Amino acid sequence: MTKEQERARAKRRYERQQANLVRQEAERKRNAQVAAVVVALLAVIGGFILLAGKLGKDDKSAGASSSSTSAAPASLAAGCTAPPAVPNTEGKLSAPSADEVSAVTGKTVVAQLETNCGTIELTLDGAKAPKTVASFVQLAQVGYWKDAPCHRLTVQGIFVLQCGDPTGGGSGNPGYGYGIENPPADGTYPRGTVAMARTDDPNSNGGQYFIVYKDSDLPTDGGGYSIFGTVTAGMDIVDKIAAGGVGTDGVAPALPISTLSVTTETKG
Repeated sequence: MTKEQERARAKRRYERQQANLVRQEAERKRNAQVAAVVVALLAVIGGFILLAGKLGKDDKSAGASSSSTSAAPASLAAGCTAPPAVPNTEGKLSAPSADEVSAVTGKTVVAQLETNCGTIELTLDGAKAPKTVASFVQLAQVGYWKDAPCHRLTVQGIFVLQCGDPTGGGSGNPGYGYGIENPPADGTYPRGTVAMARTDDPNSNGGQYFIVYKDSDLPTDGGGYSIFGTVTAGMDIVDKIAAGGVGTDGVAPALPISTLSVTTETKG
């Protein structure tokens, strides 16, 4: 083989090598482009999946919201807004001190109950029920009744709207109890009376109270119930809640009402 033939052969070999390099580079670039396209497509598909998942969650949330809404009371009394969620809290307080009781003894306290149905005003009697009034003032000041529902309405035999339990179940208390004050000897509770609710224990007065919306006779066994005030404004609110009735006597009113906040002012 001549040198010219060797050079020609080497040239062809070199050209083949270069062609292979060019082909490999082109294939590398093509593969890179394909990979980029695949990544882009995956990103788009992933976006759709995330969006679909979010929409699915939103749909579920909407369903839960609808379910919550449907579980809420079907109707409200005129002038009422939807009640807040039940706080479901228990109190861990101590009974008012002797000085706090003394501060209201012989005095009148005006309480403003802001509810989801409007304002109910109570006039509290510190002369006849100083411990009860002192406790009411204390609980108002610490916000114990914030968002607490009126959990019980009775429409047979006795006619009361019972409020003051943040748990909404009728068993909550502020963490202390005290004895009965100013019970009527004859068991008569006139319309507009505000009195304390309790268990069979005469020392179980705490945070729950009731408003009498129609003259009622309550048992005197066990000492009766502490009358500590009267409704002086907003009795129409109680009346329309009572007018809505209940599904079963002694349970929550069909038309809900909750205490949003309570303020008190001690008069001379």
